[in-house]
Amino acid sequence: MIKKIFRGLGITDSASFWRFAGQFLKFGLVGLSSTAISVTVYYVLLLFNVHYLIANLAAFVISVMNAYYWNSKYVFTPAADGAKKGGLTFVKVFAVYGFTFLLSSLLLFVMIDMLNVSKWIAPVFSLCVTIPLNFLLNKFWAFKGTTPRRSPNPETQAFLRMAHCFAKVKITEVL
Repeated sequence: MIKKIFRGLGITDSASFWRFAGQFLKFGLVGLSSTAISVTVYYVLLLFNVHYLIANLAAFVISVMNAYYWNSKYVFTPAADGAKKGGLTFVKVFAVYGFTFLLSSLLLFVMIDMLNVSKWIAPVFSLCVTIPLNFLLNKFWAFKGTTPRRSPNPETQAFLRMAHCFAKVKITEVL
């Protein structure tokens, strides 16, 4: 079962596992920056007495534009015909983030209003669902046909090699 999942994700050996893990890590860093931008835009607009729903929408749009830019420049390598698909990819990225935004809202409603989960804890559970889903939808649909960007940074490559050496589970044994 695990082998099928790994193969479906394009993980066939140790090297492809570390490429996938590195890509997911970069995606997470882009997500952190987008979240910081979203929160900042939201609160700044509230300071200017903008309605909270409009502030939330503006924060969402600006943060997704940030995510698209950095994901396309830093996380995913465009396909050979990437210039032709740039606009379509942009629309797909908005669709992915819009879908997971709605899913997150639904999950929050269910957890808080129906299951009585704390409004402070529920977002953590929601993120455990939406972050991996966001990554997979972006990787296999919005940026389909791309490959993980190779990091030109030697320190990053050294860190990943060191992490690979110290990993307790050998990926080749799982595959």
